[in-house]
Amino acid sequence: MNAGSPDAADVDELVTAMLTASRVLVGVSARSLAEVEDTVTVTQFRVLVVLQGHGETRLNLLADRLAVSPSTALRTVDRLIGSGLVTRRENTHDRREVVIELTTRGRAVVDRVTERRRAAIREIVEQMPQRQSTRLLEALSAFAAAAEEPAATLDAATALGW
Repeated sequence: MNAGSPDAADVDELVTAMLTASRVLVGVSARSLAEVEDTVTVTQFRVLVVLQGHGETRLNLLADRLAVSPSTALRTVDRLIGSGLVTRRENTHDRREVVIELTTRGRAVVDRVTERRRAAIREIVEQMPQRQSTRLLEALSAFAAAAEEPAATLDAATALGW
């Protein structure tokens, strides 16, 4: 632990609070996908979000970003191609490589789900007292910094994965 870090009991309490909060966020995520659940699964949506955040991507790099094997990534991409949400083509710089890219329809799905997610989170945050929401902002910013996760912005809400 770093100097000034919480003691073990405080860490356990924080972990429990984060697990509880993560259940809330998973619920928000699941509900935001409900509108498109006949179109994409959670796993497929993750692929769409990664592509939106990073632009056209080589298949192997996409697999790395998703922490899956290239064959798993390819199967997911094939399903998304069948749904008209992504395209696959040869890389113009190296024809041995395949490049995956979102279609306009795929981008629209990500935007629509992300907006629903933002609205649901906003409703929850608006129920919090101002002082606690300010403290939560500070705490979550510190948590993201400790995880070396760059801050999301309104314009780049999907650039970081979810």
